[in-house]
Amino acid sequence: MKVGDSAPDFELADQYGNEFKLSDHIGKNIMLVFYPREETPVCTKQLCSYNDNLEEFEANGMFVVAISTDSKKSLASFSKKYNFDFPLLSDSAKSVSKKYDALSLLGISKRKIVIINKDGKIVFQKSVLPVTYLKPEKLLSDEILKLLK
Repeated sequence: MKVGDSAPDFELADQYGNEFKLSDHIGKNIMLVFYPREETPVCTKQLCSYNDNLEEFEANGMFVVAISTDSKKSLASFSKKYNFDFPLLSDSAKSVSKKYDALSLLGISKRKIVIINKDGKIVFQKSVLPVTYLKPEKLLSDEILKLLK
């Protein structure tokens, strides 16, 4: 999978049990945020950063969706605790993480950003390690918002 490819379609349940199907959202710019685990320091700071900047993402035409291999039940608790205003999708079967080359050797989602344009094409993707950043709470927010502008 590379920039310019069509994004593989998928269907996963969100933190509330609602089904999210990627193809239902074609026509929007979509940022898929793959992350390893809820309630870990870096993942929590990363997702809170996106939530804090959600209005700016939306103002730039970006729909944010987070994906991990955590269960729906744990995602519901995590979402409620931090008041996330975007879908957290459970990829407990690991199929979507595999499709998007976002599955780590540990069998959990690795930290990866994939941006899909309105036509369903991948326009940006980047896997990142938390040690790459000195301020995990800023993890890719600034870079992504610059890309959108």
